[in-house]
Amino acid sequence: MLRDWAGAWIFYSVLPLPPGVTPRFERIARFAPWVGLAIGLLEAALWQLLAPAGPLVQIPLVLALGISLSGGLHLDGLMDTADGLAAPAERRLEAMDDSRVGASGVQALLVALLLRAAALAWLGPLAPLALVWASVWARVSPLFAMQWFPYLRQSEGTAAFHLRHWQGLLAELVPSLLLAFALSGLLLGLGLSPWAGLGWLGVLPAMLIPWVLGRRLGGHSGDSYGACVEWSLSWILLLLAVSAG
Repeated sequence: MLRDWAGAWIFYSVLPLPPGVTPRFERIARFAPWVGLAIGLLEAALWQLLAPAGPLVQIPLVLALGISLSGGLHLDGLMDTADGLAAPAERRLEAMDDSRVGASGVQALLVALLLRAAALAWLGPLAPLALVWASVWARVSPLFAMQWFPYLRQSEGTAAFHLRHWQGLLAELVPSLLLAFALSGLLLGLGLSPWAGLGWLGVLPAMLIPWVLGRRLGGHSGDSYGACVEWSLSWILLLLAVSAG
């Protein structure tokens, strides 16, 4: 499990890997939320550090940090998936493979980031807690996509290895659930009991987004897994802002 975690750390972030751990990439999707926890904590720390500067500085810099720490991996999938959805059904995979970004991809990127900016402005001082929860649950979203829908590219896709080593939804969710319960327990211990429960609302977009995208595409690919993360992240933040506000 430690090697799978190390593989997830390398694959899903640009953060340096601790020495002495040899990564393995067979079952990394189950540990993506743990990487999300690290990214969310760093975003939350930057938000707090920039508090004297106000939200006009906090929001763009925190968003830029999150994108940078993930290497833009999921945003690329978001844009490619949007271009694929805009194409005729028989050309969707071709459009998603095209290295050029179309108008639909640019629009999807802008909408996703604007949703996050609005949510963070709404959350204000509560943004650090929401950033952590959203970063975790958004990376659970692809697990539902892998369970519920076929892989569109069969065996030749770059993300096909996820399904080759798939052990069922329950087994894949165990690390994420352990993390979520531990996070809830920590918040309870810190006297932040409302957020111990409120953060679990993030599972709703994490389940709904892969279902909607899977229905429209007829399945999922590596690109749409990334789109699941990015759309879930935006909608989780907005949901938490509405619920906490």
